[in-house]
Amino acid sequence: MDMDMIEEEFYRNFSERGELGASLSVWRDGESVLNLAHGWCDRSEGAVWDVETLVPIYSATKGPAAAVLLMLLDENGLTPDSRVCQVWEGFPNEQATFGEMMSHQCGLAGLDEVVDVYDFDAVIGALESQSANWGYGDGHGYHPRTFGFLLDKCVRLLSGEVLGDVWRERVADPLGLDLWIGLPEVEFGRVARLYPGKSDRSEMESGFYREFNQPGSLVRKAFSSPKGLHAVHEMNTGRAWRASLPSMGGVSTAGALAKFYQACIGRVGCFSDDVRGWMMESQVMGEDRVLCTPTHFSCGFQKDPLGDDGEKLRSHYGVSKAAFGHPGAGGSHAFGDPDSGVSFAYTMNQMDLSVLPGAKSLSLIGALF
Repeated sequence: MDMDMIEEEFYRNFSERGELGASLSVWRDGESVLNLAHGWCDRSEGAVWDVETLVPIYSATKGPAAAVLLMLLDENGLTPDSRVCQVWEGFPNEQATFGEMMSHQCGLAGLDEVVDVYDFDAVIGALESQSANWGYGDGHGYHPRTFGFLLDKCVRLLSGEVLGDVWRERVADPLGLDLWIGLPEVEFGRVARLYPGKSDRSEMESGFYREFNQPGSLVRKAFSSPKGLHAVHEMNTGRAWRASLPSMGGVSTAGALAKFYQACIGRVGCFSDDVRGWMMESQVMGEDRVLCTPTHFSCGFQKDPLGDDGEKLRSHYGVSKAAFGHPGAGGSHAFGDPDSGVSFAYTMNQMDLSVLPGAKSLSLIGALF
């Protein structure tokens, strides 16, 4: 691990890739080995970005949220092979397992009913009455927004608490993680302002964005339901930060994300062997109906997809086939590698127009390994 090379790539994000403020955290075998921060919390350059700067991490929230449900399944004698309806009687597919639900196989990515992202009960009602977006057993498609509601409903039924509270009590506080799914108002002053990415012609011509810009498409429906919090400026509000939205509402430092993945790979204590195994174990792999590219999921986490030859098709999670994590829209990214004992997290506020990791984090991962 060449620290000088990694640091060089980090600062290149500012000099060549348009970064505004960002943090990089690398841990190995239970210890922090690199913790960088640079830039500004907003374009006025009124506040310096440091290692304690919080920022919304969008879908990088999904990994921590999934960990909460996996812990509760384990404690209640359930596994990813247990059927969801054993816990949630109103779940619209009686056959579906938790593993299938947590790996985006249940066809509940897009809702037909228009409901508000802040109205939990209305979203759950819409999910319970939703016809599957595709046939059961017929592939998978990323659930960008509904995923968190599916997890949160199961967590509430198993624990009697909202997912964000269980996260705080059972994981974040014991590990000392500055990662919040429901940020208290006293912390609002530490949150950096997000700025939207600019469109690139090559990206706009990709299969994903062609479908996204097509009215009525599954991709469009998945990324627009439930309604609300579509514009980046809406994520720069206290209401969004405190809402405890497990799909996309996490607010974190890079150091907290990286340490979380140390727990996921067993380098610091928190999760049982079974839970860590479920985080790593493949559930589905193939062409994604929503992201329009091959994807690979365990229970709530992404892995790099493999080709017919068994080799990686891309390296968003380093070199190990066992590594897993989750990116956030616009550029935040985090993962753990059980083979090397390394975990990685990158957080930033100048977004790119991407739902998968982009050049800023991938250049760092390349240098890391």
